[in-house]
Amino acid sequence: MSNAVSALQGAEYQGYVTVREMGLQGMISLRGDLASAKLKKAVKAVTGQAIPGQRGFNGSRDGGVGWMSPDELLLLVPYREMTAGLAEMETALTGEHYLAANVSDARALFCVEGDAAREVIAKLCPVDMSADGFGPGQIRRTRMAQIPAALWMPSEGQVEIVCFRSVAQYAFDLLKDAAEPGGEIGLF
Repeated sequence: MSNAVSALQGAEYQGYVTVREMGLQGMISLRGDLASAKLKKAVKAVTGQAIPGQRGFNGSRDGGVGWMSPDELLLLVPYREMTAGLAEMETALTGEHYLAANVSDARALFCVEGDAAREVIAKLCPVDMSADGFGPGQIRRTRMAQIPAALWMPSEGQVEIVCFRSVAQYAFDLLKDAAEPGGEIGLF
């Protein structure tokens, strides 16, 4: 069996913000009835978090839940706990109509960190990145230039972005270009 490696093996760039590929991350795409008590209990058991409301994100990379659509969640767990978490989800949801898929190795996770993190994302995504439009505890599915992505803010000055692994280098290059020293606009 081969050893798992992340898409860019922890690549990092220091511009007027720090751009970093975050390494291996356990991710479960879960589809089902988000109002189901059984599903709510299973999500809490696996992540330690409650299901957030529309466009919400609860938790962190060690246990997080992002609202992706009216019937879809993105669950974050430590990579080494993915297999056990997925098995626990499947056992807990026996008899429910749902789909739970391990998407860990099909995704890449990035972090943009620094005072101008909002500005870097605003250069690439059609998302209102003002403090009134987007903040900690929220998630958005969007496009980052030509690729689909989802992003959330664990805290002020920090944005995490998930995209398909197949476009990880492109995403990293976009983020690097947007964070290039001298490119500060000072919007936020």
